[in-house]
Amino acid sequence: MRKKIVSMEEAISHIKDGMTVHFGGFLACGTAENIVTALIEKGVKDLTIVCNDTGFVDRGVGRLVVNNQVKKVIASHIGTNPETGKKMHDGTMEVELVPQGTLAERVRAAGYGLGGVLTPTGLGTVVQEGKSIVNVDGKDYLLEKPIKADVAVLFGSKVDEQGNVICEKTTKNFNPLMATAADVVIVEALEIVPAGSLSPEHLDISKIFVDYIVESK
Repeated sequence: MRKKIVSMEEAISHIKDGMTVHFGGFLACGTAENIVTALIEKGVKDLTIVCNDTGFVDRGVGRLVVNNQVKKVIASHIGTNPETGKKMHDGTMEVELVPQGTLAERVRAAGYGLGGVLTPTGLGTVVQEGKSIVNVDGKDYLLEKPIKADVAVLFGSKVDEQGNVICEKTTKNFNPLMATAADVVIVEALEIVPAGSLSPEHLDISKIFVDYIVESK
């Protein structure tokens, strides 16, 4: 069994300038805050981040936005972080707004190996611009393409030494979904427990998806 528990330095060495990174979390709940801090200290830049939202100026992935380390955001809303909107309007950062359900399904499509999803959400709006329209049985749908990342940065409440993860309560949000849709998956663990101590039926993320574990401080 390959040792998955690593130092923070080793874990973030896999996140390089210009990469696309999935971040779990919903308004900073279930976001790997210690990894975000380490990325700020490292100074990695020109990231494309995929997330439900951009958190706040002082919490979640919003801190990366404030620190000018993000070149593009793909998210469902940005209203809780005024810096995101400011950078979008002054042209210093690209923002792609995606309806929340569509965002989840695009990530899921990448994880499941699908070529995309068809949805009526966004038809007749700016969301439709530049996208293919597919007619199925007389009804139009937008073709939304998969969103895959180089790295997923996730949070787990309890993580065993093999990488099985339980995300308690609302920390589940995007974390289990994003685990399936990245080349490298890093989990920040609130608590690391011995292998075999977590009940399989309670797992949110299987060890097969997890590459590295760092302990949350």
